[in-house]
Amino acid sequence: MSKTTVPSRNLISSFSRTLRNKKAPFLAAQCHKLSTIAFPTVPRSQQCLRCTPKPNSPLRQFSSSTPRTYKTVQEQRSRYRSGPFSWKAGVLFLSSGAALIFYFRYEKARMERKRVAEAAKGVGRPKVGGPFSLLDQNGKEFTDGDMKGRYSLVYFGFTHCPDICPEELDKMAQMIDLVNASPLLSSTATSSLPPLLPLFITCDPARDTPGVLQTYLSEFHPAIIGLTGTWEQIKDICKKYRVYFSTPEGVKKGQDYLVDHSIYFYLMDPEGDFVEAIGRQHSPEDAAKIILAHVGDWKS
Repeated sequence: MSKTTVPSRNLISSFSRTLRNKKAPFLAAQCHKLSTIAFPTVPRSQQCLRCTPKPNSPLRQFSSSTPRTYKTVQEQRSRYRSGPFSWKAGVLFLSSGAALIFYFRYEKARMERKRVAEAAKGVGRPKVGGPFSLLDQNGKEFTDGDMKGRYSLVYFGFTHCPDICPEELDKMAQMIDLVNASPLLSSTATSSLPPLLPLFITCDPARDTPGVLQTYLSEFHPAIIGLTGTWEQIKDICKKYRVYFSTPEGVKKGQDYLVDHSIYFYLMDPEGDFVEAIGRQHSPEDAAKIILAHVGDWKS
């Protein structure tokens, strides 16, 4: 049985000082010397793999832990409290949600407008509008064909109306300016529809001649076209537009009287079909939004 050689105390002390000074080359040599003395039968390649440097390769520190992306403990705690979400992720989430809500609301309103427009054209429903031939305030013939290719806003009234008709015509003038100011309607751009066509059709042809209409409408808006005709012509067009009107019986010539009639604006599309009725409950701004919404649906 062979006798084991024990390293001397001086050698072990020298090895400890070398570890404290972190001198790599000398450490490798001392470690190799110690392992040779303590384990003479172990091959040299297995005596100290840890401290034997490979040729032409720098010494590296190996670690099984994930590299830190933070520098201080405060940064680590802050990242731990925030979790997997950040303020950027929150802003992106909120903006995406708001965009989806806006889109669905827009589509819902568009489908509702489409439903209203299609309902007016549905089978079995009374058609609003139709062919007619009247005279404008300049004495020229005006037919339903002159309404084609642009949106029209039709109102029925009479010039001797004391309050309602003037109020509605003032409202109509504001609607004309608001709608025609939109880029959707233009008299020059080829990609846009022509400006809104406003029509005032009298329910009192006996008193509302072309000259009376011209003087009366000039006080409201220059774009409004006044239409009149014979009693039979006015009765026919009121029937086609589902307009109620009534004059008192037994009226003598020159006697003043009032005409009872429906109070609605009839919006007609470029094909001459009825789209929607705008009542007194709508402000000029609301009415303009309704008209422009239908114009936008038509262009899209």
